[in-house]
Amino acid sequence: MEDICWRIARYMREHDKVAVAYNMEIQEIAPGRAVVSMVIREDMLNAAGVTHGAVTYSLADFAFALAANSHGQVALAISTSISYPAPSRVGDTLTATAVEEALTRRTGLYRVEVRRTDGALVGLFTGTVFRRDDQILELLGREGA
Repeated sequence: MEDICWRIARYMREHDKVAVAYNMEIQEIAPGRAVVSMVIREDMLNAAGVTHGAVTYSLADFAFALAANSHGQVALAISTSISYPAPSRVGDTLTATAVEEALTRRTGLYRVEVRRTDGALVGLFTGTVFRRDDQILELLGREGA
């Protein structure tokens, strides 16, 4: 199953324009779990000089998407929420760890922690997906992957 998880994750990384633009790197992938990291750049800051909330959210959301789709069934977000307990800055490496908390035939619930290299929690994200009937491997097949 892990080979399929990596195949799905690579496909998603190559086709997710935000993950590409932010140079997100997949560190780990397994059924219901994903770890993704990125380095904060100058162009990712808000007016206060800290990482823009949308950037932290994007990292958490991509890890969430990988974990939710790792089973091979297309899963789309229907609800998400994030809190920002601490800031991050230029040069920080952020790592998002997504873990499946509950899975049914039609829904999945995920928790994502985003941490700086020093271990400080900079984002706490929760998300729920709706699991469609179609399979991600069908998408890969259409791409010739």
